[in-house]
Parts: sequence; C-alpha cells; structure tokens
Amino acid sequence: MKREWDLLHTPGPSPVPPSVERSMNQPMIGHRGGKCKELMNDIAPRLKPIFGTSGEVLVVTGSGTSALESSVVNITQPGDEVIVVVAGAFGDRFAQICETYELEVNRIDVPWGEAVEVDQIEAALQERPHTKAVFLTHCETSTGVMHPVEKAAKRVKATSSALVVVDGVSSIGGAGVDMDQSGIDILVSGSQKAMMLPPGLAFVAVGDQVWNVIDDNPRPRFYLDLRSYRKQLEGGQTPFTPALSLLFGLQQVLDLLEEEGLDHVFDRHQVMKEMTREACRALNLPLLVTDEAASSTVTSIRPDTFEAEQLRKLANEEFGLILAGGQKHLKGEIFRIGHMGYSRPSNVLQYIGIIEIILKRLGHDFEQGAGVAAAQEAYLKRTREE
Repeated sequence: MKREWDLLHTPGPSPVPPSVERSMNQPMIGHRGGKCKELMNDIAPRLKPIFGTSGEVLVVTGSGTSALESSVVNITQPGDEVIVVVAGAFGDRFAQICETYELEVNRIDVPWGEAVEVDQIEAALQERPHTKAVFLTHCETSTGVMHPVEKAAKRVKATSSALVVVDGVSSIGGAGVDMDQSGIDILVSGSQKAMMLPPGLAFVAVGDQVWNVIDDNPRPRFYLDLRSYRKQLEGGQTPFTPALSLLFGLQQVLDLLEEEGLDHVFDRHQVMKEMTREACRALNLPLLVTDEAASSTVTSIRPDTFEAEQLRKLANEEFGLILAGGQKHLKGEIFRIGHMGYSRPSNVLQYIGIIEIILKRLGHDFEQGAGVAAAQEAYLKRTREE
C-alpha cells in the first residue's frame, strides 16, 4: 500500500498537483460529444508555447515511447539512413526504435554523463550526406545531461537537408525549447514528468515544414499515423479514444503554467538545479555531470564512499523519500534526484535535509547542515540577482 506521506523525487513519474488531481476526478463525458471538442479546442493552442512552436501539438494516448516511435514511423522508410545521438538509456532507445523499423542507423556514441558536441553531429553528416534525419535527446534522463539540441538543430539545417527530431520527454514543461527558431522538425514529450500529470499522454509537436514528408511517406501506419491526429484535431477530436481524465488534468496543468508564466517556470527549475548541485558539492557528493551540461530537471550523483542503493533504501524506509537509481551500466553506481514539475525550492531544502541525515547514518564525511546552507545560499543568490 502506498504511503500518503511518500516524497516522490524521481525523474518521472513526478508528483501531481492537488488541483490537477481534482480536475481528473470530473464526471466522464462522451469522447465524440461537444464537451470533448470544447476541451480539445481549448488545450491544443495552449500547448504550442510550451514547445516553442506555431505548429500543431498532437496529443496521443500512450507513453512517451509512443511519441518517439511515432516520430520514426511517420518520416522514414526502410533503408533510410539516420543519425542517432546515444549518450544514455533513452538515446539508445531511439536507436533501437530506428533499428526495429529497418533504418540504417549511424550512432554517435557519447560517454554517459557528457553532452554531445555540435561539431560531432556536423562531422557525421559530412560523412553521411544522404542522412534522412538526426535523432537527439534533450534531457537524457538516465544521466541528467541536457544536450544542446537548439544549437545542434541550427547546425544540421545549415549544413544538410536532414530532418531534426528531439526527445523532450523529461524536459518539456521544465526547460524552454524554441522549436521553430532552432529548426527542430518534431519535438516529443510525455505527461508524467515536468508536465505534472500521471503517465498516459504523449505529445508530438510537428513543424509546418515537415508535413509534406509525413504526407508523402508510403510507409504503412495506423495508431501512430500523425496524419489522422492532425485531421481529427481540426474538428476538436482525436482519431481514437482519448484518455479523458488526463485531458481534464492537462487543462488544469495549462492553467497552472500560464498563471505562473513560462519564463518563471523555467527559472524555477534552474533555481532548483543550482540549489541541488551546490548542496551536493557542500556534502562532498560527486556530481556525474558538469555544470555546463547539467539538466534543470534531474541531477545525478555518483557517490564514492557508500553504495548509492543503500542511500536510496534508507531514505525511502525512514522518510518516504523516493529517489531513482542508475540504469544499465550505471545501475548501483548513481542515484538520481528529480526536481521537475510540481516541485519548488522548498522541496529541495526538504530532500537535502533528509539526504544529510542518511549520509550521517552511512558514515559519510561532511559538515552537518552544510548542504542545506549551500542550497539556501544558492537560492538567496539567485533571488538577489533578480
């Protein structure tokens, strides 16, 4: 049984605001009736600023992976040559999806914990001038790296005719992306991270310039056919039964984001990142990622004086603090803190304080209170600058 006092700070799923929970409890409506059309017509245009686009943002009932797969199946054909940046578990997932759909996949393998260099992408394109698309991950959730996708997209467009597809599952809603200005063709995300909803919705933002490719693509597709979603959206509908309760919640999420203001939302995530990282330094906890490459939504720590899994276990048992572990070869090597969506600087002070107690239990050498003090100072510094 789930404890009501659990403190969820994984990089997804993330906590859901109470007002969003209440919105999801509205009475059910018919998904082909007028009320659903009103709901979709309200939601659709309000998603666009979050993705930095004037193009359509399509809502798919499915996980974030369904959005990744939709981006592959709608713009490629078997045998097409693509480049995939792989710097973690989710870059690798993109590569696996492309391989499943019989694409010629050229990987740019980047050490986990490092960000891709734009020059690496340009060099790969020069070697493979027939590349159909470049697939990138904005925030690599498995490491806490934020890749320079906007700079990369601009370089791709300046040096080739390749399309640019970006996985923004753990960044959209917590970090700004100017999709249109940077030249990103497709930007996808999911509901359960910075968008403050339970799992179950996927978002696919499609630039106006890529619809010709999608429309002319002869590859068979059905549930993930973006043409169907675009056509039905014109009438305030989805091609298949939508997750109505999640759409009710999404409408409230949009209210919350607009009330706070997107610039303030993105700044808040930056503040939480800085507070967390400064606290880790004060606590002698090695950070996996440099400041320059660090994500604003998730921080990874690679301890060298205790077992990462032991800290996670004790934090959960004693305080209900739920942190994430490492994936693949980083399993047992790191722990990850999610600070995204329904999370505030006050939550950072809370989880840092808990981590300090667990570090004492584990015999880790640090000055008690140093982490909280460093987080406080990072917050004060940022607010003084404002």
